[in-house]
Amino acid sequence: MHSRASTPSYPVVVVFDIEQEIKDISEGESSQGKLHKQYAEDKLMNSVLASDKTTIEHAELIHEAGNRSIGAFTPSLLFTQMVQNFSITKQLLGEKLIRLLTGYDPNYIEKNLKIPEFRKELQKALYQNVEKLKEDKLLDNEGMITEKGTELGAMVLIKELDNFITKDKIGEKVNKKTSHYGEKTDTRKYRQGDRYKDLNLKRSIHMAIKRQHNKLMGDDLMTSQREGRGKVSIIFALDSSASMKGRKLDTCKRAGIVLAYNAIQDKDDVGVVVFGSEIKSALPPTRDFPAILNAVAHIKACRQTDFAAMIAKSVELFPATGETKHLIILTDALPTVGLEPEKETLQAVSVARSAGITVSLIGVQLDEAGAKLAKQITLDQVGHIVLEDYYAVR
Repeated sequence: MHSRASTPSYPVVVVFDIEQEIKDISEGESSQGKLHKQYAEDKLMNSVLASDKTTIEHAELIHEAGNRSIGAFTPSLLFTQMVQNFSITKQLLGEKLIRLLTGYDPNYIEKNLKIPEFRKELQKALYQNVEKLKEDKLLDNEGMITEKGTELGAMVLIKELDNFITKDKIGEKVNKKTSHYGEKTDTRKYRQGDRYKDLNLKRSIHMAIKRQHNKLMGDDLMTSQREGRGKVSIIFALDSSASMKGRKLDTCKRAGIVLAYNAIQDKDDVGVVVFGSEIKSALPPTRDFPAILNAVAHIKACRQTDFAAMIAKSVELFPATGETKHLIILTDALPTVGLEPEKETLQAVSVARSAGITVSLIGVQLDEAGAKLAKQITLDQVGHIVLEDYYAVR
């Protein structure tokens, strides 16, 4: 998974489907308690979530609200909706958000909602939880999620880095010029002037044994050559359309932030395009991780899906210089905007390829139609899974 292959002379287009690699980690999140300031050296976060359970649950609540396209909470309205039609309310809010808002399991609420005493307890819980969010300045007086609230919700994404296991490179450009800081590749005989830290002890010992030497001789020494990396710019396009609402959007945001962080660690420049019926956010390639985190934290599900506009905007954001350029789309691959959405999407992909941009697609719960379009976007070439054992906790 960690090999670094040279980029072919033509754009490589691959498709991934991470649905089987994603597991719900809500149980793990609830039990871990405290976020350690392990990313301080990289200036990823300057605050640590308090160890109390309430703070953690508030972060998860605001994060889940964004996934559900909910920007405000009115306890009286929430209570009325639950009493009048709990099934529809559960569809709109989702089980996790209901549990975080009320403190009750949705199934328990549904079974006891006709009991007057329980209704009073439910209403009281809703009011108390919303008031606590207001006291902590996570909601304003009107119940709208504040900027402070959004920042707290972003900590759920930071926490995702703790669960990241492994990754793979996609079409990295390799500079054949020898470099002191590249990846170790082939070995050769040691020459005067080579750095001692590049000595390959294992190969040197193997050479001495092969020559039946009782000790390591100068002629046995082998050194590793290093390849320099060419500059790489990556844009992650995150689908925030209505079809992504809920679990899909949560998966998209978590995977996007981990991949972006990982790319920056590898000294790549990373941009973000958030798209739905229109471009919601567009950040040119950068190594400013807090800016990327902020863009992803503000994502809310919206209406339709305009692939063509997203690809056109991404092409515009890439620098005009000659480095390797990747567009990686995280989506369920269901464009809906335009007279012929699929045709217009494929035309936009063709324009991107003509500009020397490789296009990859990470599928999130692809259905039959989405998988079909994904393969068309990627010229029917299916690559390796980009995330392996994405979540380690259960």
